Amino acid sequence: MRTLLSLTFVALLSTGAAAQDARIIPAPPDLAAPPNDAVKSASGLISKTIKPGTGAEKPIATDVVTVNYTGWRGDGMMFDSSVARGRPSMFPLDKVMTGWRECVMLMTIGETRRCWIPQSLAYNGRAGRPTGTVVFDIELLDFRPSPLIAPPDVKAPPADAKRTASGLAYKVLRPGKGTRSPSPFSQVLVHYTGWTTDGRMFDSSIPRGEPTQMRLDEVIKGWSEGVPLMKEGERTRFWIPENLAYGGKGDGPRGMLVFDIELVEIQ
Repeated sequence: MRTLLSLTFVALLSTGAAAQDARIIPAPPDLAAPPNDAVKSASGLISKTIKPGTGAEKPIATDVVTVNYTGWRGDGMMFDSSVARGRPSMFPLDKVMTGWRECVMLMTIGETRRCWIPQSLAYNGRAGRPTGTVVFDIELLDFRPSPLIAPPDVKAPPADAKRTASGLAYKVLRPGKGTRSPSPFSQVLVHYTGWTTDGRMFDSSIPRGEPTQMRLDEVIKGWSEGVPLMKEGERTRFWIPENLAYGGKGDGPRGMLVFDIELVEIQ
């Protein structure tokens, strides 16, 4: 695992990003006039659920979300779309326009929502950006806490954490939907964030915007032991003692380390 030296998220929701795409997604028929069943918030945001999501949990303002989206100007021209690019986008909610953030915070995983965002909550007249109301169709695929915010139990495993004979502690944060588990020699695709016990984040795949591929026989012992306990799609927090981490040697962080790991795929 490589140490993250800077936190730079890819800039998204920018004018002209879709210009390179061959696929143009037509504007919805209610672009210029929200239907009667659309809901208007106190801020002026208007939105409507196109497809319901699952569960009850919704993102908060500091979360990092994974979404598919398309944005249109008031004249119906598409100006940005992850759908057209054929790849979902990941970014922190506190780095996007106010109306976008407010809209996504109304959503649950799997939901698609249409959002009519007035200029004051969108680009607010910035040069080179669409003016007036912009309309977005947004599908919320996933969300996770910001890697910059350490979990509240980073100092020590909680009482309900499980422990292995080696001293590894872990707690499932979100069960997986798959049935397969990797072996200690598998190649896997993972999202992860690592913190020291004082809350300092030292590495994360999240700001890079895509999961990391690695072999479990080429990582620290705590990973080689812990990740095979997981199912595909599972998200688990691990408390890894120093002897199963970097052993107090080399350039790696010292002491116990805490990792949130999501097993995206066994390859």
